[in-house]
Amino acid sequence: MSDKLINFETKKSVHFSLTRETHSYFRIACFKRSLSMQEVLEEFVQMIAAENPDMIDFLDDLQGNKRSRKIESLSETDAESIFSVIESDNPLSSE
Repeated sequence: MSDKLINFETKKSVHFSLTRETHSYFRIACFKRSLSMQEVLEEFVQMIAAENPDMIDFLDDLQGNKRSRKIESLSETDAESIFSVIESDNPLSSE
């Protein structure tokens, strides 16, 4: 019968990359507080899952920053494209 019991506390493994500098600062901050990086990330994710208002605000800010960076990069790319088109169709240029 014990074979049929379901473990609801299963773990999922998550893999992601950090820059060396970010990883070092994160590890040091955790070490100073006798915490593991795993403990900190687990708590962080649990607060997001519980829809902690501060964490939701953090995510919303992160989303806004990401959107702004995309708009800025699109603007630069669009400007370069427009100038290229103008330059190639310029009737005053001598080709």
